[in-house]
Amino acid sequence: MRISEGFVAIALVVVAAPMWSAALQSLPLAVGVAHHARSLQPGEVVQVTATFSRPVSAVRASAFDRVVPFQPTGDRRIWEGLVGIDLDVEFREHFVTIVGTATDGATVRTQHPLAVVSKEFATRHLTVAPEYVTPPDDVIERIQREAARTTKLFNTQTPVAHWRGGFLRPVPGDATSAFGRRSVFNGQARSPHSGADFRAGHGTPVKAPNFGTVVLASDLYFSGNCVIIDHGLGLYSFFAHLSRIGVAEGDAVAPGDLIGDVGATGRVTGPHLHWTVRLNMARVDPLSLMSILTDDGG
Repeated sequence: MRISEGFVAIALVVVAAPMWSAALQSLPLAVGVAHHARSLQPGEVVQVTATFSRPVSAVRASAFDRVVPFQPTGDRRIWEGLVGIDLDVEFREHFVTIVGTATDGATVRTQHPLAVVSKEFATRHLTVAPEYVTPPDDVIERIQREAARTTKLFNTQTPVAHWRGGFLRPVPGDATSAFGRRSVFNGQARSPHSGADFRAGHGTPVKAPNFGTVVLASDLYFSGNCVIIDHGLGLYSFFAHLSRIGVAEGDAVAPGDLIGDVGATGRVTGPHLHWTVRLNMARVDPLSLMSILTDDGG
C-alpha cells in the first residue's frame, strides 16, 4: 500500500449575504488529496480521495488525458475516484487534476502527483497452429467489427456507480496467466495479456464479481462466448471463452449471480476463465481491482 497526500487552499471574496451565510463563505475552500494503491506501476488501480474543507456540489477530475469520475460520500466533503494506470503509460511523474466547486460558486483546484515506476512483465515463446497467429482473410471484417463494438462499449462512461463494496473472485481457481505478460507466437510478438486467466475446469460456474448491467453477451472470434458487465463510471468486466452464456444483454447482475460456465471457446487451447478489466479505457489487472476495492472500506 502506498499513501501520498497533497494540500491546496484559496481564499474566497465574500459578497453581501445574510450573516450566517457570510460566516460560512468566509472560510477558505481547501482540499487535501490522498491515494491508495498496491503500487504505482502499469496495470494498477489507484483509489484517489479528495477531502474538502466544506461540502462541494461538483468535482471534475482527470488523469492520463482521461476524465476521472468522482463520487461523493457522506456530507459531500469527501469524494472518491478510481484511476487506472494503463500498460503503455510512461514511467515518470503524472498528475491527477481535481477541481471542486462549492454551492456558492467558489472553486479550488489542485494537482496530485502519481510517480509511475517501471514493471518487468514476463515473456513466453510458443509455437502454435498458424490460425492462432494469422486469422483467415474471410474473418478479418468480423474481427474488426467486433473490436469496434467492444472499444465503443469500453469508451462509454455510465454516469453512476453500480458496484458496491469489494469485487468477488469469479471462480475459485488461482490466476495462472499473469496480467501484462508478453507472448511471442511463432516468432511474432503479440499484444500484452490484458487480463488474468484463472484455473477452472470445463463447466465451472462463473459468477458476477459485483453489481452491474450486462452490455454484451455474444460469441466473438478471438474471445469465444463472452460477457461484458458495465459496473458504472467507466469500469467494465469482460469474461471470455465461456462454454455457456447464462445472461442476456440488459440484465442486471449482483455479486455471485451466475453469468455462464467456464469453457474453451474462441482461440484458446484449453478451458480456463479469462477476466479483463477496463477502467476508463485503461487496461488494469483484475487482481489489483480486488485488492483496492474491499468490503472493509474500499
